[in-house]
Amino acid sequence: MLWLVCLFNYADRQAIFSVFPVLKLKMELSDVQLGIVGSAFIWAYAAALPFAGVVADRVNRKFLILGGLLFWSLITLATGLATEYWHLVLFRALEGLGEAFYFPASMSLIADYHGKETRSRAMGLHQSSVYAGTVLGGVVAGFCGERFGWQSGFYLFGSLGFVLAIVLVFFLREPVRETAQAPDARSNWDVFAGIGEVVRIPMALVLAAVFVGANFVAVIFLTWMPSYLNRTFGMSLTMSGLQATFWLQAASVLGVLVGGWLGDQWSRSIAGGRPLVQAFGLFMGAPLIALTGWTLHVPTLVVAMAGFGFCKGMYDANIWASLYDVVPARRRATAQGLMNAIGWLGAGGGPIVIGAVSARYGMGTCLSATSLIYVLFGTLLVIGTLAFLRHNASRLRGTLPGTNGEPAA
Repeated sequence: MLWLVCLFNYADRQAIFSVFPVLKLKMELSDVQLGIVGSAFIWAYAAALPFAGVVADRVNRKFLILGGLLFWSLITLATGLATEYWHLVLFRALEGLGEAFYFPASMSLIADYHGKETRSRAMGLHQSSVYAGTVLGGVVAGFCGERFGWQSGFYLFGSLGFVLAIVLVFFLREPVRETAQAPDARSNWDVFAGIGEVVRIPMALVLAAVFVGANFVAVIFLTWMPSYLNRTFGMSLTMSGLQATFWLQAASVLGVLVGGWLGDQWSRSIAGGRPLVQAFGLFMGAPLIALTGWTLHVPTLVVAMAGFGFCKGMYDANIWASLYDVVPARRRATAQGLMNAIGWLGAGGGPIVIGAVSARYGMGTCLSATSLIYVLFGTLLVIGTLAFLRHNASRLRGTLPGTNGEPAA
């Protein structure tokens, strides 16, 4: 059920990128202005995430998830009514606000259904909906935009989201939380206390920093790849939306399943096994990213994007399971919201930067250059794992706040 909600979460946010070429002509927008449309979602999303995490740790997560689905579906419908540039910016920001409440609540809910032995696989399976939704949003919005007008895709996704929310009211269940809430209800709502507890965990900060780099690359590709294929290879809106998302995201589904399985396996025998799987994915993905922006041969481009997607999936499968291994259970949604906020806030300028710099160096060169980010943050992840997990696993398990000497997750 959460897989379906997340499918629309990503389809709704991806749809607009496939119609960028139409919006550029109809509203006479520059690439920088289009980049701002992409970044407006990210900034609002990131700003709301810390609060969303605290809320998800304290209220019924089922109704938080479904309330968010209803809100962002309404905004998706409204996006189709936009007639001015500022309408696009406003609706994208409001959609980011609505979608911010989904991941902290859903990841916390999944963590209560799955223990450490199966958590990476469960979250990896859920993560596959991110890729399916990205493809669905990109292809359907491009197809509808060519045949029925750029607004039609937004009307379709918004309406289906409403129907899904109504159906899941009767079927989605709230599990019992793994840890009881503290007696002092007021302290439970202390945003700074919860965030302070999380930021005092060094490995949590390392994971958040690496997430910034990985998200920066992902946001750039999601935003600009459809336009790059349209301009460089002369593909139609439908084909550019398909080619920009399908190969990368389809391979990511396989990568996330393999990465989830490896994360669960390695975590049983190696301290820091999950982040090491993530680092492996980053290092293997770097040369493929470089090839993606460099080649002008379509079959080579497809192979490079598929390989990049597989490696990205290996990293993605363990994002939250790695975090939940080092934070106390009662702060899971808070930690998830904070890390997600940092990651998206850090990535928020990516679409604008590439829109501006590509005018001088070319879009392909800019896409290839992001491979260096994977190398840099993969190295940081290995160093952090060696420093804070591999050689200090026993100390961390004994000192993490709220664990009473037991592993945090």
